[in-house]
Amino acid sequence: MASALKNLSDYDEKNIPSAEELKFGIVVSDWNKEITHALYEGCYDTLIKHGAKPDNIFTSQVPGAFELTVGARICAQSKIPDAVICLGCVIKGETAHNEYINQAVATGLTNMSIASGKPFIFGLLTPNDMQQAKDRAGGKYGNKGVEAAVTAIRMADLRKSIGKSGKKIGF
Repeated sequence: MASALKNLSDYDEKNIPSAEELKFGIVVSDWNKEITHALYEGCYDTLIKHGAKPDNIFTSQVPGAFELTVGARICAQSKIPDAVICLGCVIKGETAHNEYINQAVATGLTNMSIASGKPFIFGLLTPNDMQQAKDRAGGKYGNKGVEAAVTAIRMADLRKSIGKSGKKIGF
């Protein structure tokens, strides 16, 4: 769904499990840091809001969006988080570089999720221009970092709760 139709920061808080016992890795791209650091703040604050302990949130910075996948793998192997959140921003620009980078990150994170069974969360903005990026990093369409944190909590909880008898899944 286009973020023009849904605010990225809106979610039903009562459907979010506690993050108190979970560990999270957050990998943040330094490229477009005005945007990525705003995504990080939204993500971190949302994890804390839902009970994550600051000592259980491991943050790493990488130079650009293309490096998010390697940073995520290093984080997953060394810190043993329940989920790894990748935050970045690739603005379209004048060449097709954005398509290659966005596809590489999406494919890399999907492949690591499938191979490891651990959630690797795609929090990469793919806007056409800087204003669209600002609108999705705390602006009029909310903050993609909030959405990424909520996704990480839900997926990490799903991973931990599979196999526990009596767990009701809400639809």
